[in-house]
Amino acid sequence: MASVDMHDIDLKEFNEVLAACKGDVFMVTPEGDRLNLKSRLCQLIGFTKLIEGGSIAEAKLECSDPEDQRRLFRFNMFGEK
Repeated sequence: MASVDMHDIDLKEFNEVLAACKGDVFMVTPEGDRLNLKSRLCQLIGFTKLIEGGSIAEAKLECSDPEDQRRLFRFNMFGEK
């Protein structure tokens, strides 16, 4: 699985990008847990650990679909949805 390191992400826009992803997107925690972000419950658990001041400070994501990896990389770099 390909991975993307995300930094300083707006949570609302990030959720919109996640909704557009076709495959599974996993957040890998520093402890090694893998949370499937297509699940709302896992989003809540994962985001509460990483949120600082309304944005995600840093996250490592793994994508099952290479197109989703490119989409998240573009969002991280340029803020494109």
